[in-house]
Amino acid sequence: MTGTRRGALVVGGARGIGAASALALAETGHDVVIVDRASDDARLPYALATQEDLSAAVAAARRAGADAHGIAADACDEPAMRAAVADAERLLGGLDCVVVTAGVIAGGVPIWEQPEQEVEAVLDVDLRAVLVAARAGVPALLRRPEPRAGRFVAVASTAASRGLPLLSAYCAAKAGVVGFVRALAAELRGTGITANSVSPGSTDTPILVESARLYGLEHHELFGAQQAIERLISAEEIARVVSFLAGPDSGAVTGADHAVDGGLAI
Repeated sequence: MTGTRRGALVVGGARGIGAASALALAETGHDVVIVDRASDDARLPYALATQEDLSAAVAAARRAGADAHGIAADACDEPAMRAAVADAERLLGGLDCVVVTAGVIAGGVPIWEQPEQEVEAVLDVDLRAVLVAARAGVPALLRRPEPRAGRFVAVASTAASRGLPLLSAYCAAKAGVVGFVRALAAELRGTGITANSVSPGSTDTPILVESARLYGLEHHELFGAQQAIERLISAEEIARVVSFLAGPDSGAVTGADHAVDGGLAI
């Protein structure tokens, strides 16, 4: 870490909310290591981020003034994530925040008709990856000397609190993220490290494009009409909240889920 810049690890940061969050962190005084699978998952019927996407996210963070690096690793693979955390500590001189944005979606049919491999993929990436990131990353945050200002931020979804038909596994995983973050905040009591989640509504990302396909909609922008703001949310709008929660000024906020949903949950 150079000067007074903080060290950040962004998991699932090659595109969408993750890439926007990495850039927002870079713009607000963080050096970043971006971790992403950067390849497709055979269990899912749509394309995930690529190595080119990861390289582009790193380049954007560098243009914003950050010392930025990319690591291709599976967010659900705990040994790989522990290695990524160790690399991030070495490259940045330590870690002050871990941001978990990895996410996938699958469904479009009742849960009893959904292929088993799709259910496994959703639960793995949307929930287990958050637990793995905490298990691998929190010890690094604790290695910072006191007084600490460590931050753990996970992206959940409005699906954590609103039942979405034909997306039962996704709803279950995101509800799990919110519950996990609350418990993690309690476990971090007195350490100087906070834990929070962010629950986006319909956001203009590749996941929403896939959601439109699952629901048989002609275009993902049609989801915007469901929200009180009557438009889609941008990834950058989510990222600004993520960057605040990951920064040093959010020390009084912990154990909370923050709706950035354009009024979808009203």
